Amino acid sequence: MDSSSEHSEKPPHAGTVVVSASDVDVAAQLASSNVNLDPEVAAKLRHLVSLSLVEAMTFADKTTLGQAAILGIIPGAHLNQNEFNWLGSIFYFSYLAFEYPQNLALQRFPVGKWMSINIFVWSIALMAHAACKSFGALFAVRFILGICEGAITPGFMIVTAMFYTREEQNKRVGYWFLMNGFAVIFLGFVAFGVLHTKTHNFMPWQWLMTITGLITFVTSILFWFFFPDSPTTAYFLTVEERILAVERIKVNQAGTENKHWKRSQFISTITDRKIWLLTAFAAFSFLIVQRQLIVKMFGFNPIQTTLLGCVDGVVEILTIWAGVSLASYKPIGRAYAGVIMFIPAILGCILVNTLPSHNKVGLLFSYWLTIFAITPFAISVGWLSSLTAGHTRRTTANAMYLIAYGLGNAVGPFIWKAKYQPRNHVPWAIMTVCSVVSALLLVALRFVYAAENKRRQTATEKDGYDEFYIKTIQADGTMVEKRIGREFLDLTDLENKEFRYVL
Repeated sequence: MDSSSEHSEKPPHAGTVVVSASDVDVAAQLASSNVNLDPEVAAKLRHLVSLSLVEAMTFADKTTLGQAAILGIIPGAHLNQNEFNWLGSIFYFSYLAFEYPQNLALQRFPVGKWMSINIFVWSIALMAHAACKSFGALFAVRFILGICEGAITPGFMIVTAMFYTREEQNKRVGYWFLMNGFAVIFLGFVAFGVLHTKTHNFMPWQWLMTITGLITFVTSILFWFFFPDSPTTAYFLTVEERILAVERIKVNQAGTENKHWKRSQFISTITDRKIWLLTAFAAFSFLIVQRQLIVKMFGFNPIQTTLLGCVDGVVEILTIWAGVSLASYKPIGRAYAGVIMFIPAILGCILVNTLPSHNKVGLLFSYWLTIFAITPFAISVGWLSSLTAGHTRRTTANAMYLIAYGLGNAVGPFIWKAKYQPRNHVPWAIMTVCSVVSALLLVALRFVYAAENKRRQTATEKDGYDEFYIKTIQADGTMVEKRIGREFLDLTDLENKEFRYVL
């Protein structure tokens, strides 16, 4: 029997139908129509989940390269400016090349375990930087880092969608993005410390890579044992709490996960214009990976630059916290909160480009304003999980979004060419335009999804996914048919007419 006969791509319509367990959500086995979830119990369960989910320093690799530049990696590894730019870009070229395979692996294998394997390899590659003395060697380890990074952000997106309601996902994604800011602060102090470390034939940038690599190695071990794969198997939940955790997220109309890749969901995603609008936004939301070098060009020495880099982290933490808080306020929502956060970023880009070179303090504060541009991306990552349903569709949308993000970040370093230094007027002009375009794309997304919600609210069409059952085997060996609701049929947001898009 071929696979198409064993696994239907889409549950059949009409009446009482028994469907294969592989076609529905994995949580369908735990779902129960007899459970009444008390709001107080739900709040306690959410608190337990939040305490148990480990928040790792997932973005340390993005900032180590910039810090390493201040600590002497360019002369130490015999690099020129173009080669250094390539080290920033190759990370994202490998990231975008392996993003979809990584998302397929996240669907096929236990999420937490797959992430921990990637973090482990990542830690070895990070420590291997210290042994590299040429562009070719650094190119190789940066390529490996990009491959591993492809599992981290989508992994967190998937797990967040499994454990939290769509209303909660915005803040939760924002909170793990805050770890980027803490990583920047931590690395700033590490960089300051290693600058004062005098060792024979071991430069400060090599110490930085070794220390961060060791920390990442420990993180990978913790992930393997403590990071959950799904609410249906989470070690910190009892069997009863797992049932309640599944019950709590029914309102998402999106289930938790399905290990069966569905071609129909893949096609519906890559042909969806709304998803392409999101990917366009991601492509324009590239980061500045040479942040410390830019600050140094304002006229600060290496020690001042490393300490000022800690302020970057503080600004990032505060802006992301403010942004996700605004996004949680319903009259504003995700899109408008992103636009609001772009306003100071655009102002900062303009000021950096127009203030005189001798105004170091003004340039520095203007640069800190540009960090606001990170927040809309953090908001959009949480928003994406609230705009898609159907596990194959969600992982495909995640991959498309992050591939576009990787493409933007791969191209981004090449706008910071040596010929534009030290003021970098052309790069900052490009950053200004990209921020304006990104803000307009957010407004367009809000309009499109609001229009779809309004159409669904007034439509009379029915989807017919009400009376479905799966066969379950009891402890005594008897087989019973268990009714499941539409939220565990692994329907996409396009198929489920009860699905409403979060704005």
